[in-house]
Amino acid sequence: MKYLVMVQGSQADYDAMNGKGSEHSPAWSEKDMQAMFAFMGEINNDLAESGELVDANGLSAPSQTRFVGADKDGKPVITDGPYGETKELLAGYWVLDCPSLERVTEIAARVAACPQPEGTPVYPVVIRPIPDGPGVDA
Repeated sequence: MKYLVMVQGSQADYDAMNGKGSEHSPAWSEKDMQAMFAFMGEINNDLAESGELVDANGLSAPSQTRFVGADKDGKPVITDGPYGETKELLAGYWVLDCPSLERVTEIAARVAACPQPEGTPVYPVVIRPIPDGPGVDA
């Protein structure tokens, strides 16, 4: 079964990673960033070696995000960033091919243990199964 494993973040988190701390999130040092990248790199390498990694990427800051909707007449309504500090969006993801929900949960728990500076917001790691065929599970 394939699973989408997602991590979240806000613009304030991305700012903090660039050394601009706030009451929402303390500034990250270069050492903090290196620890996070090393940790995630080790996870990615292990998943590639086990054959479970299909795809993985970190995403650009929420300020680079664009929301596209439609008004009542079907015309596009476009909202660009930047967004307030509390606007949480997808920060990165893995597509994994795992034998069970238990296995992907083990991986998500490992992702959740990523090192970060004290006082940094903690977001849940989200797991979503990807159905093999058409249809929607209820």
